[in-house]
Amino acid sequence: MMTPEKSPPPYHNRGFMFTGIVQRQVQVQQVHDQGQFRQLKLIVPTELLLQLERGASIAVNGTCLTVTDFDASAGWVQFDVIDETLQKTNLGTLTEGSWVNFERSLSFGREIGGHLVSGHVHGTVAILAVEKQGLNCRIELALPDAFRPYVLSKGFIAVDGISLTVGALTEQSFYLHLIPETLSVTTLGQRQSGDLVNIELDQQTITIVDTVERVLAQRQHHRS
Repeated sequence: MMTPEKSPPPYHNRGFMFTGIVQRQVQVQQVHDQGQFRQLKLIVPTELLLQLERGASIAVNGTCLTVTDFDASAGWVQFDVIDETLQKTNLGTLTEGSWVNFERSLSFGREIGGHLVSGHVHGTVAILAVEKQGLNCRIELALPDAFRPYVLSKGFIAVDGISLTVGALTEQSFYLHLIPETLSVTTLGQRQSGDLVNIELDQQTITIVDTVERVLAQRQHHRS
């Protein structure tokens, strides 16, 4: 499992946002590595590439990537992935034939069905267990110490770009409860124990928790 930083990195909003509602699973057609640099080419249905432009942002497994080339009629789109992104996300584990979650950036007037997601992944965590019983599915994921203050029961979290609600928490893990629709539309339906998934913590939660901790620390300092 990749070890995250001691605290989440600063939030950088380049003006592109996502909803965490995955539009489609799409397949990796080509992977081209050049040292710590990777080009990804995805097979994407034409209807998801309409009115696309070079330089646009698309979330791939929840990671905000910039479109470097595409052909809507042929049904493919290409991205460059730099070393920082490869280190922080699971995009470095993709191979030709892998399936990924795909979401175009939020446009004006579009319904926000999930929660606002930036596409800036904080790190990866391992799936510890997948339990399926009938139509119910429960997934247990590792909870690193750096993420613990920001992962709250019934709070928001983005997992591989999917807007989800946190279930129960333990000292070292947290649970997700998934409906059949989520399992069929996203890659979580194929995930297994040991797989790494991208995590983006909820920015509003980070802001509130850090603000409260800072205020309490200041009060304690003035009292001492």
